[in-house]
Amino acid sequence: MKNPWMSMYLSAANRIANTARGHATAAVKREAAKNTGVTQVWFDSFLPPTGKPRRSRKAK
Repeated sequence: MKNPWMSMYLSAANRIANTARGHATAAVKREAAKNTGVTQVWFDSFLPPTGKPRRSRKAK
């Protein structure tokens, strides 16, 4: 025989855990998106700018 109180308790616990996981995942994604710009600035400051690749001349 199933225990209805245990079922309600576990359903509520799963709902709370999934909500917390969703909030944590969203926060991590926001931080990652915010830090992408900072990382790009650091790479641009350390690496020299590259020009367009030169086209090779074909022999006639």
